[in-house]
Amino acid sequence: MNLNPPTEHQLLVFWVGLLVILVAARGLGALMQKVGQPAVVGELAAGLVLGPSLLGKVAPGVFDWLFPADDVQTGMLFTVGWLGVLLLLVATGFETDLGLIGRLGRAATFVSAGSLIVPALAGLAVGWFIPVAFVGDGTERYIFALFIAAALSISSLPVIAKILSEMGLMRRNFGQLTLAAGMANDVVGWIALGFIAGLAQAGGVQLDKLAFTVGGVTIFFIAAFTIGQRGVDAALRRVRARGDDPLAGLTVILITALTFGVITQWLHVEAVLGAFVAGVILARSRFGDHELIKPLETMTAAIFAPVFFATAGLRVDLALLGDVETFVWAGIVLFAASASKFVGSVIGAKLSLLPTREGAALGVGLNARGALEIVIATVGLSLGVLNDRSYTVIVLMAMATSMLAPPLLRRVLAGWEGDPEERRRIDLEAQLDANAIVTGGRILLPTTGGLSSILAAQIIGLAWPKEAEVTLLTVGRPGVDVEAVMNVLPDREVRHIHAEGDSVAKAILDEALLGYDAIAMGTTHKANEAHLVAPLVDLVVNNSPIPAMVVRRPNTAGLPWAFSRAVVPLAGSRSSRAAQEIGSYLSANIGTHLHQIHVPTSRGRSLDHVLHEHAPHSRDVRRILSAAASFATGIGANHTTVAEPAPNVGEHIEYLVKDLGANLVFLSGTSRSESEDLFLGHTIHHVLERVQTTVVLAVVPDPAAVTREPVEDEALAGS
Repeated sequence: MNLNPPTEHQLLVFWVGLLVILVAARGLGALMQKVGQPAVVGELAAGLVLGPSLLGKVAPGVFDWLFPADDVQTGMLFTVGWLGVLLLLVATGFETDLGLIGRLGRAATFVSAGSLIVPALAGLAVGWFIPVAFVGDGTERYIFALFIAAALSISSLPVIAKILSEMGLMRRNFGQLTLAAGMANDVVGWIALGFIAGLAQAGGVQLDKLAFTVGGVTIFFIAAFTIGQRGVDAALRRVRARGDDPLAGLTVILITALTFGVITQWLHVEAVLGAFVAGVILARSRFGDHELIKPLETMTAAIFAPVFFATAGLRVDLALLGDVETFVWAGIVLFAASASKFVGSVIGAKLSLLPTREGAALGVGLNARGALEIVIATVGLSLGVLNDRSYTVIVLMAMATSMLAPPLLRRVLAGWEGDPEERRRIDLEAQLDANAIVTGGRILLPTTGGLSSILAAQIIGLAWPKEAEVTLLTVGRPGVDVEAVMNVLPDREVRHIHAEGDSVAKAILDEALLGYDAIAMGTTHKANEAHLVAPLVDLVVNNSPIPAMVVRRPNTAGLPWAFSRAVVPLAGSRSSRAAQEIGSYLSANIGTHLHQIHVPTSRGRSLDHVLHEHAPHSRDVRRILSAAASFATGIGANHTTVAEPAPNVGEHIEYLVKDLGANLVFLSGTSRSESEDLFLGHTIHHVLERVQTTVVLAVVPDPAAVTREPVEDEALAGS
């Protein structure tokens, strides 16, 4: 075993070379971003500047010292680059949502197929007819042609996503379709690359090795999405259960990526394919959290990826373009890649009955090949399928397509805002992202199958988007019938899980850590001196790490509930916004009239008197009313939004409920207590104690609050 470390001089050269590469890559990447280009273009350009194209010509002595022809030296430098590409592919897989391709249906299928098949045919033709001087030594022509076909077929999802994000197109219909087709391109391209790499390493048609690779990769994919998915789910669930532990989450990500990479490398397929699949599996987990990969993305974007792209550029010698043959074929490859991707995308769009402009935009967007094309070129060079000439041509094609995509997209999309339905969807998504409690995330609903849980489920069904998954949690006693609760939530994904144990509150709070956006609970209890709602509800809400909705139904029978009028107090705070969110979405769905009311304390004076006497406060009142009215109107809620002064806010709300005949009240707040007792203010306590109608209470946790360990509680009574 040879464990001799590098010499002191080798380490010095390595650290100096790494420093120079990183500074050049980050500097040129930032410069490219300032002029509207992806950072990867500048990072690649750093390699061109530091490589034989420029530094090697201007200062050959410096170039030879920084990058000597030493296997140890080269191995250390390129190992950093390979770590970079492995981490980059994990992050890329993490952003890949395979379900999106299916949800976009016909258009995604045809555009994906067109943008894959036409470039693949063009790549086969180019690879078959290109002169032998571009083919790696000892490589069969058909393997080279297949490799060029894969190279021309693939799109770079990271570059596409970055371009769409920077241009504000990510959530447009076109943007979603571009991402879906880009994902399909990547998935199919990487699978094809895996098979071609295995074929190349087998040294031709060697059936035993080929069967091992093909069969092994097939088994790997099946196992990854079954056994692997369950293993990842279990690991991420443990991370969630431990709370805020980014180190544990990062450990799961790295171990998964390295494990999958080792398997695919063992199967004679590059480890980057395994890392990509690992990212997809991690992202598909219901316990996944994008926050877990952010440290990895930051580290990759800041250090490893720039080093990889720069080292890729180090091997490009633009002097090769001085050869007329290389220059001509570089132009042919660029034209074939760009035209075939554009034509294939337009054909797919036409078959999907999409507008011509959308098809053109898809063709331009999917042409960006930057990041992953360099990965393919590097793989091809390492396998010996490509040589210096063909590697240079592929890298230059990747740079050119990435640089051309943003300006061409701006030109194609100028003045195109999409149809009204698309605008409404985008507005709704923006609202959900900004909301305090009503989002598209998962909702936890503890239940014993009673009427209170059914009412809470009904509020969820009327206020939350259908994409929000609901999990019904039963604790302790097995065999609870939750069918009635499920029936209130048709056309929505509903899961039922059961937890053992005597402490219901602990079971609920433990489950709440596992990636939910909100907790919903139902009860019939009224406020009293001892509890705001009920012992269990108070305990859960006061310790919840996520927003909670409590539905207090009147202690009367009757199904279904109908809500014609509702009162929504307004305070202008984020916690106050939570109640308005639930009420407004519910109103937009069933037409409930919302009486949105801001109650400034008046002590018997008129509103005009109050506003005149307290001019600064008048601006606040008008701001609160304007914001509330705009929000409700934008959603489509049926509302009246007013300010009415009163000596006591709680008593005025009680009066309004009786005077309007309201059968629903929306309240919200943040816990103000440092003890184990839930306290949301005297107004909420008054309403919960005195108002005899359904009350929906939204509680947003205080970010500064310290979560307390729950005490033992009673059974989940009354829900």
